[in-house]
Amino acid sequence: MSRVGKKPIPLPQGVSITIGENLQVKGPKGTLLVPIPKGVEARENGRVLEFVRGNDKQAALHGLARALAANAVHGVSTGFTQEMDIVGIGYRADLKGRVAIFTLGYSHVVEFLLPDGVDMKIDKQTHLVLTSHDRQLLGQTSANIRSLRPPDPYKNKGVRYTGEVLRKKAGKSGASAAK
Repeated sequence: MSRVGKKPIPLPQGVSITIGENLQVKGPKGTLLVPIPKGVEARENGRVLEFVRGNDKQAALHGLARALAANAVHGVSTGFTQEMDIVGIGYRADLKGRVAIFTLGYSHVVEFLLPDGVDMKIDKQTHLVLTSHDRQLLGQTSANIRSLRPPDPYKNKGVRYTGEVLRKKAGKSGASAAK
């Protein structure tokens, strides 16, 4: 049984919260709204945020609400980062304003509009660094960029997360291809 919901969330300097129907978290990086489910109550004790559930039927929602609030507090105070690599000959990326332009081996370039709240930095045309204060938005944006050219299991080319381990498949054997 998980006890995530019972862990208190320390509030860093510069982060303020407003408890209502939703939990509003303000910090130096931005503002986020976290929904509080029915049966779960948020309380502020000094510089600590705690969540209390009404009964054991809300155990899963208790942990979920606490995790979402912890992500919001971390996001507005320090932010989140996602790094990606583009692997392949001739594959590269360029940034013009809020539009990322990818050359990924297609007959055309792919333009990707970055959503508000997500910033991108490109190093050496093949290393992307995405930053945001919203963890969910950052993860969805990086997944959308990865889906432009997912890593190929035969040649290991494509867009991948930095540090992602890929299993390379063997190609066709020479004996069966000659028939």
